[in-house]
Amino acid sequence: MTKAIRVHKTGGPDVLSFEDIDIGGPGPGEVRLRHTAIGLNYIDVYFRTGAYPAELPFTPGFEAAGVVEAVGEGVTSLATGDRVAYAAQPIGAYAESRLILADRVVKLPDGIEDQTGAAIMLKGMTTEYLLRRTFRINAGDTILFHAAAGGVGLMACQWASHLGATVIGTVGSDEKAGLAQAHGCTHTIVYSRDDFVEQVKDLTDGKGVDVVYDAVGKDTFEKGFDCLRPLGTMVLFGAASGKPDPVDPAVLQAKGSLFLTRPSLFNYIADRESLTQAAVDLFEVIESGAVTAEVNQEHALADASQAHRDLEGRRTTGATVLVP
Repeated sequence: MTKAIRVHKTGGPDVLSFEDIDIGGPGPGEVRLRHTAIGLNYIDVYFRTGAYPAELPFTPGFEAAGVVEAVGEGVTSLATGDRVAYAAQPIGAYAESRLILADRVVKLPDGIEDQTGAAIMLKGMTTEYLLRRTFRINAGDTILFHAAAGGVGLMACQWASHLGATVIGTVGSDEKAGLAQAHGCTHTIVYSRDDFVEQVKDLTDGKGVDVVYDAVGKDTFEKGFDCLRPLGTMVLFGAASGKPDPVDPAVLQAKGSLFLTRPSLFNYIADRESLTQAAVDLFEVIESGAVTAEVNQEHALADASQAHRDLEGRRTTGATVLVP
């Protein structure tokens, strides 16, 4: 038996129940992991509330680090005792131990600690695909990144700055503005106080930015189009404030023949080769020191409900990990 968070009905943080489960041994192609740290992400909230569907009951979570306890038939890439991490489907990371397909797991380099590994896999590989593949950032580009002091935001500010971009970030407070600036954000806008469209226009001499990265959704999405230069790109990769209203494609033409995409990490790491390359690129910038992962909150796995309250209440910065 092992302990895990289970969801028997969707709803608020109180539906997260800490229970005994039996996971058994690994089947062909699988490994059994003992988790040492588990990453908290906003997508976990979407599943808990039912915004994203899952068959009940389920264990939330997509991201963790740990140690291989056992390997199934046919697994040759991993061995008992290997330190590993993952950001992978299906859900099930909020557990002391779990079974997972071996080809969804990557070995952690010696220079990356377990808590860092748990904090960077989903957020770091999300940053990688956003900046290197969805819209490839080059030196001289100017970007707008909403929620710049969040887990993805802090990594993205550092990585984009490392690539030579000018980074404009929106944040919810002066304290978060200072944090974002300390992590590579060139300019910050406190969106609760200032009109970010006007601020972006002023900062870009009316030209607009090359790309907007938006995981906030409803509260920021529509106004984001007015921050883009002609032929600019809107990347909506989350909806922390709720699902945006539908967009008439004619709006994209009227505002400068804009591009709009709604990507997902799991499409970008769908095969082993793309997963491995994303992890290699991520580990490289982490080990070089160009990007750091700030684990600013830690909760016991049994206290996952409080971790969700803090995340939804925007009381967190950087990454949060759950410790079994």
